[in-house]
Amino acid sequence: MDTEQALISKKALLARYGISYGSLYRWKRMGLIPDEWFLRKATVTGQETFFPEALICERVERILATKEEVLLHELAEQFYGENQTEPSLSVETAYGTRTIRMQELRRVTMTDRNGKTSDITETIKKLMNGGLTT
Repeated sequence: MDTEQALISKKALLARYGISYGSLYRWKRMGLIPDEWFLRKATVTGQETFFPEALICERVERILATKEEVLLHELAEQFYGENQTEPSLSVETAYGTRTIRMQELRRVTMTDRNGKTSDITETIKKLMNGGLTT
């Protein structure tokens, strides 16, 4: 990321678009706003969060313009697809498909019919890295 680009503070961003702190962080958790855009910087009043202004403003405007027509998780998948340069895991259910970037994956568990839970995170990561063969 270019360190010379214009930044906007979180406070200014929220005020400009009339969005809440909760919405901003929900969008982050959903993958609508990349974690690497949240830049923490020391200021005279403590530590504040800033964003690359051009990137975040374009993204927020697009979210606000389309959130009525497209479900937010579908919009996140569109954003991810535009910049897909890393492995991902997609889970398809009766309610739709959710794509998770591997860098965001923390833990995957599977529960069998007897209620026994198994952690399959490492197995999935090995599959993504070509470590298991079929």
